[in-house]
Amino acid sequence: MHEHDHLEDHDLGLNHDLEVMAKHTLARRRLLSLFAVGGTGALIAACGGGGSDSSSAASSTSTTTTTTTTGTTTTTGTTTTGTTTGTTTTTSCVADPTETNGPYPSDGTNSVNGVISNSLTTSGIVRSDIRSSFGSYSGTADGVPLTITIKVVNTNSSCAVLSGYAVYIWHCTREGNYSLYTVTNQNYLRGVQVTDSNGEVTFTTIYPGCYSGRWPHIHFEVFPSLASATTQRNATLTSQFAMPSSVSSTVYNGASGYSSSVTNLAAITIASDNVFGDNTSAQITAMTPTVTGSVSAGYTATVTVGIAV
Repeated sequence: MHEHDHLEDHDLGLNHDLEVMAKHTLARRRLLSLFAVGGTGALIAACGGGGSDSSSAASSTSTTTTTTTTGTTTTTGTTTTGTTTGTTTTTSCVADPTETNGPYPSDGTNSVNGVISNSLTTSGIVRSDIRSSFGSYSGTADGVPLTITIKVVNTNSSCAVLSGYAVYIWHCTREGNYSLYTVTNQNYLRGVQVTDSNGEVTFTTIYPGCYSGRWPHIHFEVFPSLASATTQRNATLTSQFAMPSSVSSTVYNGASGYSSSVTNLAAITIASDNVFGDNTSAQITAMTPTVTGSVSAGYTATVTVGIAV
């Protein structure tokens, strides 16, 4: 072909040129469109798999959220259950067994030298500090200070507290003797209190000694009201607290006046005691106060009394 036979695009006129330009523009737009789609696909492919992985990531987030929520719910449930059980630990309270009130109760059921002994009807028996004698007696019991808080609950009603109940406690001196009986000129270490809205009473006394043949203990009687607390025959429960072994040993070996208790405690166990020996381990646990403190500072005790009302 000769040079003059080759026609250039610009030799075909303006209309032809415009048509060609329009075709080029359209082709370029299509190319850009395809490039954009291809680029996105390549980007997704580079991230490991497009829609399915995006869905998987969302599922993972959803699972995490669900797990977290479930975990929270479970935790909350557990916590709530725990709290309820704790509040009702009182639901696992144990009914205290009935134990003997003798031989030195002074509750209207026995006599001393032919005369009925009944501190419950003596003016001044209702008091929180029982270390001193009251009424016509005068004197104070020596020993390591002990403050004991007793909580009374109803084992037949989810261990609901029993307010307005009267609690009478008595126990021996640090030497192992009882007022009005072996210490005839005193009536200390005896007293009555009425449970408050929390079902509690608190007594200030001394740590009891341990006498021969008995585990260290504190006697108590519970009455449905102060008005009925005039004789043991009206009591809803008559029982005893078993003092903890380790604390008793510490007191007896570390404080003056308790020397005989060291030997007596070494010769007795809960199992061999003629009062506590036939109780279950759950009953013994319930009847044993929780005691904290020291010989020098004194001790604080707490204990719950369960009554099937």
